[in-house]
Amino acid sequence: MLLTRIKGPRDLDGLGQEELNQLAAEIRSFLVDAVSKTGGHLGPNLGVVELTIALHRVFESPKDKVLFDTGHQAYVHKLLTGRQDFSDLRSKGGLSGYPSRAESEHDVIENSHASTVLGWADGFAKANEVLGREDHHVAAVIGDGALTGGMAWEALNNIAAAKDRPLVIVVNDNERSYGPTIGGLANHLATLRTTDGYERFLARGKDLLERTPVVGKPLYETLHGAKKGLKDFIAPQGMFEDLGLKYIGPIDGHDIEALESALTRAKRFSGPVIVHCLTQKGRGYTPALEHEADRFHAVGVIHPDTGLPVKTAAASWTSVFADEMVELGHEREDIVGITAAMLHPVGLHKFAEAFPNRIYDVGIAEQHGATSAAGLASGGVHPVFAVYATFLNRAFDQVLMDVALHKCGVTFVLDRAGVTGDDGASHNGMWDMSILQVVPGLRLAAPRDAEQLRAQLREAVEVKDAPTVVRYSKGVVGPAVPAVGRIGGMDVLRAPGAEVTRPDVLLVSVGALAPMCLEIADLLDKQGISTTVVDPRWVKPVDEAMAPLAERHRVVVTVEDNGRTGGVGAAVAQALRDAGVDVPLRDFGIPQRFLDHALRKEIMAEIGLTAPDIARQVTGLVAKLDGRFENEPAATID
Repeated sequence: MLLTRIKGPRDLDGLGQEELNQLAAEIRSFLVDAVSKTGGHLGPNLGVVELTIALHRVFESPKDKVLFDTGHQAYVHKLLTGRQDFSDLRSKGGLSGYPSRAESEHDVIENSHASTVLGWADGFAKANEVLGREDHHVAAVIGDGALTGGMAWEALNNIAAAKDRPLVIVVNDNERSYGPTIGGLANHLATLRTTDGYERFLARGKDLLERTPVVGKPLYETLHGAKKGLKDFIAPQGMFEDLGLKYIGPIDGHDIEALESALTRAKRFSGPVIVHCLTQKGRGYTPALEHEADRFHAVGVIHPDTGLPVKTAAASWTSVFADEMVELGHEREDIVGITAAMLHPVGLHKFAEAFPNRIYDVGIAEQHGATSAAGLASGGVHPVFAVYATFLNRAFDQVLMDVALHKCGVTFVLDRAGVTGDDGASHNGMWDMSILQVVPGLRLAAPRDAEQLRAQLREAVEVKDAPTVVRYSKGVVGPAVPAVGRIGGMDVLRAPGAEVTRPDVLLVSVGALAPMCLEIADLLDKQGISTTVVDPRWVKPVDEAMAPLAERHRVVVTVEDNGRTGGVGAAVAQALRDAGVDVPLRDFGIPQRFLDHALRKEIMAEIGLTAPDIARQVTGLVAKLDGRFENEPAATID
C-alpha cells in the first residue's frame, strides 16, 4: 500500500499522478474502515482527500503553515503527517479528533470552533512580514459553511487591506456545514459554481477573435481591459475582488493536478489569494452521499458496508427536546426556532419539518443569531435558540447587551452541556453556568431528567421579559428521578427521617447529576451521615428558600457539571453570605482547566466527580465538624 509508505508530507513529492490517485483511494478506504470502528467526523474528511494531498505537495509544512477551519476535516492531514494509528481515535490516549499540538509539529492550531482560521492566518502572515521570512507561506482552509461566520469576514476585511502580504485562502466549497449552507454567501458561491469562469471564457474568446481580420485583436484587448465588468457578468467573483483579493477558481477539488496548479499559482502571488475549490462531502462512500441530512458529518460506530449504526440509540436529551418543541409549536403560533447551521445536531429538524416558516438557520453566526432573536422577541414572537453549550460562549456580549439589557423573552437551549468527552477541550460545555451567572435578569434551568426537560422548557417559554436558558447533557437521557417533596421552587429528591432534627448535609444536585447525588447520599447514610438532596431546578437565580434550608443543616455541598469557578456552587455560597447564613459549604464541579479527549466517565473519574470520591470528601468534612482529628482515618467508601 502507498499509504503505509507515507511517513511525512515530503514522501508525497516523488509520486506520479496515477500513484496520487491510488493514494487518494487508499485514504478513503482507510477512513471508512477506521472511523466506522470508532466513530468520528467521516463525511468532511472523505471530501478533502485530494485537496489535502495537493496542499502538502505544494506547501512545506511545518515551515509553511497549513491551517484547517474547522479542525474536524484534518484526518487526512494526520495521515499524511505520520499518524496512521486510528484505532483509538478520540479515545483516551489516542488521536484527537481535531488538530493537536501535542501530537505533531504539523498541527499549528487546535481550532474546533468554526470561522477562526482566517484570523490565525492573518496573524501568521503578519509575523512572517515583521520577521522578514519571505520563504514562509500560510495556507488556510475554510469551508463555505465556516465562511458564513462573522469572524471570517472581519478577518477578510483585514487580510484584503494588505495587498502585498502573501496569504492563500482555500475555500473548501461542498455546499454544506452540517447540512446545506444557507444565506447570501451561499447563493454567491452557488453562482460561481455554475459559471464557466472568466479565464476559460477569455481563452476561448481570444482564440476566436485573433482569427478575425483587422478588428479581432483590438476587440480582444478592449474586452480584456474591461475585465472587471466582464468578470462580473461571466463569473461574478467580484465580491472577493472588490475586497482586494485575487480569485482563482472554481477548481475541481478532486482533481489533484488542477489543485496543485492553482495552489502553486496562488503561492507565487505576492498578495492575498482565494482558491475556490469544489468538493463533495462524503466523496466515495455511498451511504454518506445518500445521507441527505449531513452526509455523515459525524457518525458513531457503524457497519462499514451499510453505514447503519451497530447499536440502536436510546432516547437522548436532544430527542426529548426535539419532540417537545413540536408539541409547543402546535400549541403556540408565536414559537419560532433558531439554529446556527446545526439543525439536526440540536434537534430542531422536526420543528422545521412541521413549521418550515418558523425556523431560521443563521449559519455559523451565533452572535447574529442571539441579536436576531432579540429582534424577534421585540417583534412579538418567542424565539428558541438551540445551540451547543460551548458555542454560546461566542455570543456572550449579545446575550448580555442585546437580549438581557432589553429584557427580551428569548429562550436559549444548550445541548451538550457539561463534560462531553470525545470531542476534547473545546467542546466540553463547562463554561455556561459560570458565564451566565453575571447576566442580570437571566434565568437558568438545569433539568435532571426527560420529564423535567419538558416541564422546564415550557416554563422557560412563558417568560416574556428576560432571557431564559435550559441546559442539558450529551447522550442518553437517564431514568426519571421523582421528587418526594418541594421546598420553595426546589424539588426534594431525598429527605432524612422525621427523627433527624438537624440533618448533617444539604446536598444541592444540579441537572443530570441527580442519580449520582442520590448515590452519594446512600454512601453517606452508610457512614451514619444524614442527607437532604434537593434539585433547585432553576439554578439562577438562587431560590429564596435555599438560605433558610441551608441554615437547618450542618454543611452544604453542591455538585454540578460545570466549571467550579463562578458556577452554581459559587452562586449558592454568595446567596448564603448575603442572607447571613454561616454554614460550611463545599462545591464540587469541573476543575478550571482544558480537559483532554476521553470518554465522559473516564474524565469524570479523572477529575474526581464521582459518587465515591465526593462521598469520601464529605465524610471527612463532617468528621472535622464532629471534632475528629484530621489524620484519623474515616471508614472506607467503595
